[in-house]
Amino acid sequence: MNETVNNRFLRMRAWPLGLMLLAAALLWVFAAAPAQAQYPDFAKLAKDNAPAVVNINTVTKGRPVGPGSAPRMPNLPPGPLGDMFRDFFEQMPQQPHQPPRSRPARSLGSGFIISEDGYVLTNAHVVRGADEVTVRMSDQKEYQAELIGEDERTDIALLKIDAEGLPTVEMGDSDEVEVGEWVLAIGAPFGLDHSATHGIVSAIGRDLPNENYVPFIQTDAPVNPGNSGGPLINADGEVIGVNSQIYTSSGGYMGISFAIPMNVAMNVADQLRESGSVSRGYLGVVIQPVTAELARSFGLDDTRGALVAQVQPDTPAEKAGLESGDIITKFNGKLVKRSGQLPMLVGAAPVGEAATLTVLREDKEKQIEVVLDELDASMAGGGALSKFGLTVAPLEKASRAEMGVRYGLEVELIDGNSPFAGALQVGDVLLEVNRRPMRGSEDLAQALTSAPADRPVAIRLLRRGQPLFLAVDLDGENVAP
Repeated sequence: MNETVNNRFLRMRAWPLGLMLLAAALLWVFAAAPAQAQYPDFAKLAKDNAPAVVNINTVTKGRPVGPGSAPRMPNLPPGPLGDMFRDFFEQMPQQPHQPPRSRPARSLGSGFIISEDGYVLTNAHVVRGADEVTVRMSDQKEYQAELIGEDERTDIALLKIDAEGLPTVEMGDSDEVEVGEWVLAIGAPFGLDHSATHGIVSAIGRDLPNENYVPFIQTDAPVNPGNSGGPLINADGEVIGVNSQIYTSSGGYMGISFAIPMNVAMNVADQLRESGSVSRGYLGVVIQPVTAELARSFGLDDTRGALVAQVQPDTPAEKAGLESGDIITKFNGKLVKRSGQLPMLVGAAPVGEAATLTVLREDKEKQIEVVLDELDASMAGGGALSKFGLTVAPLEKASRAEMGVRYGLEVELIDGNSPFAGALQVGDVLLEVNRRPMRGSEDLAQALTSAPADRPVAIRLLRRGQPLFLAVDLDGENVAP
């Protein structure tokens, strides 16, 4: 044994000096590698957080189907001929000999406990329209949950279960999230409870189409249907986001997922807990991005800021003196790097309090104070829509569930001089206008006031339950289905 060791020592002494120095250097590099270059302890992160992650099951009462229910209306063309056949089908009596059957719809999602007394955070789309919500814990204990409130604009819902001393997650500061840091997602993909996946933060501050109030965190952590509402956790074990959306063409994970930043989610949750609803600031401008060409035309070195394309009448923006052509570069001291950031900053600001805008006007920086109105209580909808002779109202939750839609505006009144008088009908449900989802009257006002003047407005709607596209010229001329 000693002879073998001595032989090895003699062979090492025979190594070239340069090779020995290289080996020593490599040992030093690996020994001195910084801790942050190593993988997080994902097993510990999952173990510590799993007890506070829950599975959410919902049941929505089904619509009548089968014998005894109303006959299924076929797809009919728009126009007088289609209307005649629709009237025929609507007047057909139900078959009285058998009672209608109903088929409940079930869905699965995720959530997590944010307080020891039973408040649970999840996505609004997980519980939307549900008649029953059941929360299942990691130990398989189940609770019936009460929906405290939901906010469609951020896709956040707050639930309450009757329990005390529950395990909770640790909150993180989503404003401190950086691209490249490790994250862990826990949820119930396809109903498989407490699955954990990991990845990195791919991007921050993503302003997605149709989502104006959430600066999403983009990750490559595998997230699938059922993960919605689950936590996104950083390497320190803190929840920095609520998993909400995926980019997919197949229904499954394709390498891109999006989470609602925790600071945004908790702001909404606090308001829902206090009042059951969410209040947002409203400025009253139509904005657009500052392109490279526009930046050169304004004499700017970069494309930061939000360009004011229009100031709507009788709004906080008009009262404060904002003008078309102003470029808003800061809101309450926070940089506006992209136009999509401005609605998020304004929406999160307190209503009725003064906010400071930094704008560029004629090559000079200017400070403007503005007192924000409340978004849904503002004149954005009513004032602008009265110009177009329309009165609309958001669909109630029960109506949305019955129609199978996430949002919509029902047409209640059309003025005889309205450009829509020959196209829309009372009772129509507007789903999208110029590809903008119709969640509230202000969405319709924004879509119409910012519509290009050189082409008709594209409208996607439901009429008597049937989908339909219309193109309407706001000058009151051409109307084409």
